[in-house]
Amino acid sequence: MSKSRLFELLFQEGELGKRLLLGLIAFALLAGTANWLADRPDLSASSWATGTAIILASLLTEIAISLGKKEFGLDLIAALAMGGALLLGEYLTGSIVALMYTGGQALEDFAQRRARRELTALLNRVPRTAARYVDGQLQEVSIEELNPGDRILIRRGEVVPVDGNVIGGMAVLDESALTGEAMPIRRRSGEPVTSGTTNAGDAFEIVASSAASDSTYAAIVRLVAAAKAAKAPIVRLADRYALVFLAVTLLLAGGAWAISGEPVRALAVLVIATPCPLILAVPVAIISGVSRCAGKGVLVKGGGALELLARMKTVILDKTGTITDGRARLIEVKTRTDLEALEVLRLAASLDQGSHHVIARALVAAARERGLELVAPSGTREAAGSGVTGNIDSHEIAVGGWDFIDHLLARD
Repeated sequence: MSKSRLFELLFQEGELGKRLLLGLIAFALLAGTANWLADRPDLSASSWATGTAIILASLLTEIAISLGKKEFGLDLIAALAMGGALLLGEYLTGSIVALMYTGGQALEDFAQRRARRELTALLNRVPRTAARYVDGQLQEVSIEELNPGDRILIRRGEVVPVDGNVIGGMAVLDESALTGEAMPIRRRSGEPVTSGTTNAGDAFEIVASSAASDSTYAAIVRLVAAAKAAKAPIVRLADRYALVFLAVTLLLAGGAWAISGEPVRALAVLVIATPCPLILAVPVAIISGVSRCAGKGVLVKGGGALELLARMKTVILDKTGTITDGRARLIEVKTRTDLEALEVLRLAASLDQGSHHVIARALVAAARERGLELVAPSGTREAAGSGVTGNIDSHEIAVGGWDFIDHLLARD
């Protein structure tokens, strides 16, 4: 089993455990409340105390593990509040703090699951194998085995596994996942191709210029993983002053106890100081922000970058930067024949119904927006990335770029 798969299983088990703890304390709180309403105070106290004790034991285990890693957080105050409630017999208070803590963790896990759903679409595009030529024969190998100089076949629809250069022919590439550019890009023999792009045309061959671990797309995947793990400055600030916050809280709690002579006043300070919002709100916001950006095709280096956006007033893009929504859209139809513009659009869109090209989809969408009645084409033949021909209403129709149409005219 791979390390990544093992980590995923452990993470899923951790999420399940947190949801079980939330369900347990919610059940204990409801059962205790029901017994209290039924005038059975002993049973209600036992229910609240048992639920709080289980959550406290789990929290103390997490704190011990964190301290073993030399990490100190603010969860200790929640533990002190629950422990103090048990010692003072304030079992309902303890169960409410436990519910706040486990509920907050469940909300954080929910946000993380949403983040993973967005990021998984990006990470799952990473190819696992590649077709490499070995002694003139094609062999399916793991991308970790690819080295600079290897000759690799990229089949239609496959994601380019490593950076390289096209050899012997032309590549039609969909680079939208990396650049946001909707239009397929053509790369001729000798021109570079970037890992992470998709072959939108016929199969072609490349010579690898780097190993898979050093490729452009691998760097992007590492960037996404680092963004998920990184803490925002405000989170680091809370961790940095956790000891100070704890000391001040204990000082105030002790002062309240000393002045009033009632230990329950100290417990009240601990409950109020339990920093569930500070512990949970920022990580949830950061994770959600990173996931939303990933869903829009924007890669964020970390939480710090998101915080800086709040103070930005001007954005400057370099001369090669593009801003695009990744889709083509029909603006206008101009004709050089006696056919009306809408009839030209209807014929072109009817033929393009069977094509996955970006412009083809744009023409079909524009025709449907205008309420045009499209018909099924026959005898369709498509040159990937160039154009398509076929029959519509007993007429032979061709739709494509200038080179494609010129080639058809020259052939006729």
